[in-house]
Amino acid sequence: MKNEQPKSFEASLEGLEEIVQQLEGGDLPLEKSLELFEQGIKLSRQCQERLSQAERRIEVLLRDNQGRPVVSAFEDSKVNTGTGNSNDEDVF
Repeated sequence: MKNEQPKSFEASLEGLEEIVQQLEGGDLPLEKSLELFEQGIKLSRQCQERLSQAERRIEVLLRDNQGRPVVSAFEDSKVNTGTGNSNDEDVF
């Protein structure tokens, strides 16, 4: 088995996007599709683990001096860039 260095989140996500495009094309033999699917699952898990690590780091950073989490209201205006429409589709 290969001993690869972990990819950055962005590199893993880009690889996952490429795999999805190839699989959606539908022109691959079954064995190649299964191989790509397996690689995609691995990349997806790597991305999820990186996101979980980032979330844990943020939670630690957002604690007060007594170790309690600091909670603040989410401001939708920071995400919605002035389109006037608050649909989820417009956020991304």
